[in-house]
Amino acid sequence: MQEMIGVSLQDITAFVAVAQTGSFTSAAERLGTNKSAVGKAVQRLEKHLATRLFQRTTRAVHITEDGQTYLSAARVAIERLREAEQSLAANRAEPVGRVRVDLPTGFGRLILPTLGALRERYPKVVVEISLNDRMSDPVGDGWDIVVRIGHLPGDSEMTVRKICDLKLGLYASPIYLKKHDAITSIADLNDHGAVLFRSFTGQLRGWSLNDNGLRRDFAPTPAVILDGQALVEATALGLGISQLIDRFAQPFIVDGRLEHVLPNADVAAPPVHALIPVGQKMTAKTRVVLEHIVATLQQ
Repeated sequence: MQEMIGVSLQDITAFVAVAQTGSFTSAAERLGTNKSAVGKAVQRLEKHLATRLFQRTTRAVHITEDGQTYLSAARVAIERLREAEQSLAANRAEPVGRVRVDLPTGFGRLILPTLGALRERYPKVVVEISLNDRMSDPVGDGWDIVVRIGHLPGDSEMTVRKICDLKLGLYASPIYLKKHDAITSIADLNDHGAVLFRSFTGQLRGWSLNDNGLRRDFAPTPAVILDGQALVEATALGLGISQLIDRFAQPFIVDGRLEHVLPNADVAAPPVHALIPVGQKMTAKTRVVLEHIVATLQQ
């Protein structure tokens, strides 16, 4: 990184230091060199650009209009180069240490079985996971990654990355479906009991269904009211029909414990995001865990 468009980067750095400090002597102190070296660097740059960057007197140094124009571009260029160096260094660094992750409860069944593969690839990374449906404070609680579904807080202290989109669909166990009348339309749902979700705020969640292209609310008859992952488990046990997030239901579909009911009634659910505190440069250990979570949830 010694030359940039035919100009020494050290010369540009010296120019920026003089512009920021307003003094060749102060610039030399900042750069750990001497005043003469800084002066020669600025002279070389001025010769290359064929313009005066500073007006010098025995008492003061004033940046010229051309100098101000060049300074704006130079500061951006130097900052971009520093960011690139940091990014490359982070990529080369071996992922080591603990990464604290806060996940919605329903994602536990998806993420936990994949941790063995993550450990095989990065044996020096320790993942500490909390399964929690409440919106925690990523900064105050010390999380490296917080994964959440739905609306996000307007918080400037967070970097937000969208992971995937979700769908809400109706599901029931084969046991339940064998014992009850067939479900061929939304109207048939009135004759069935529902396993309903109650959030940590105490709100009972009804269903939102796609009815011939129109999204409408539906108030099912409760059979059981639960929260968190217990909602999926209760549905798989045959306690009623439930509206579940598609990724939460998928493992139960695979092992034959749930069936998808009225797929045409599925509706879009709020997307999944990862929140990362921005007060720190993302470390290699955090990056590999985040990418693992993203890859798993996007499958």
